[in-house]
Amino acid sequence: MATEIRSLTAEDVPAVVEIEKQCFAAPWSEKEMLAECQNKMAHYVVLCADGAVVGYGGFWHIVDEAHITNIAVSPDCRRKGYGESILKAMLECAKGLSIRAATLEVRSSNVAAQALYEKEGFYWAGIRRQYYLDNREDAYIYWKEPL
Repeated sequence: MATEIRSLTAEDVPAVVEIEKQCFAAPWSEKEMLAECQNKMAHYVVLCADGAVVGYGGFWHIVDEAHITNIAVSPDCRRKGYGESILKAMLECAKGLSIRAATLEVRSSNVAAQALYEKEGFYWAGIRRQYYLDNREDAYIYWKEPL
């Protein structure tokens, strides 16, 4: 399967919103994702397989940090290394912007994502108690510095 990672465009938003719905209890709306396309602090990429968007990720550039907002891969395309490819592309983008560190929150139950972040050099830095509104689940805070 031929894959490509490129910047998110407004034309990609319907596919990204569909992935959001499949992956998250509180998915971002089409309006919110379109706003991210206009947000000068936001940097998003999509991963396409055979021309179709199957994953995406993004971060907000705040001062000299990348605050990772989302990484998601369509459920039927998981376990192919796509999440890792998206994360690496985002970190390369951040380096190109002279960003020194990256941070994110991840559900305490999402062991697979935690393993990916740790593999890429992120370290556990704390807990946000009852962070997720849908079920009051804790979020683990991860950091990577320097990039």
